[in-house]
Amino acid sequence: MTIATATFAGGCFWCIEAAFNAVRGVHSAISGYTGGDTESPTYQDICTGLSGHAEAVQIEFDESQISYQDLLTLFFSLHDATQFNRQGNDIGSQYRSAIFYHTPEQKSQAEAFIQSLRDADVYPDSIKTTVVELTTFYPAEAYHQGYYLKNPNQGYCAMVVTPKFLKFKQKYQAQLKTEKS
Repeated sequence: MTIATATFAGGCFWCIEAAFNAVRGVHSAISGYTGGDTESPTYQDICTGLSGHAEAVQIEFDESQISYQDLLTLFFSLHDATQFNRQGNDIGSQYRSAIFYHTPEQKSQAEAFIQSLRDADVYPDSIKTTVVELTTFYPAEAYHQGYYLKNPNQGYCAMVVTPKFLKFKQKYQAQLKTEKS
């Protein structure tokens, strides 16, 4: 078993985290902040849009069960990579689409994956996802961890996260954890 780490930002971290935590081979998906200059940011810092950080999810995964390439596929299915500094009604640089690579191999794979999406004309608009080296990842406050699963009836969760999460679960049913895994 080889444990590796991936970090993605694609809008509100509640949906991204919930989806990745449901995937077989993922040991954990943690909501947090990265990509900015503010040290030890809080959610309030992030909400100003001035911290430079994005809401992101750091994923610990078993490479013998799921590949980084597979994670990239899942990531791009969870958000609109053509929106700049936003996802739907969530607007600001904290909601940008970004891949924070941990190794030169991840950088190469991410850039090649994005190029393959461009070559295949998967999106009608240009891809805005950036590929940048991870510096420091700051886990979000405890109440953000597992937020969607604990609060599925909260307004934002019910209207925004649930439809995305259900679509994700339906599309990737074969890759999801079972009661035994």
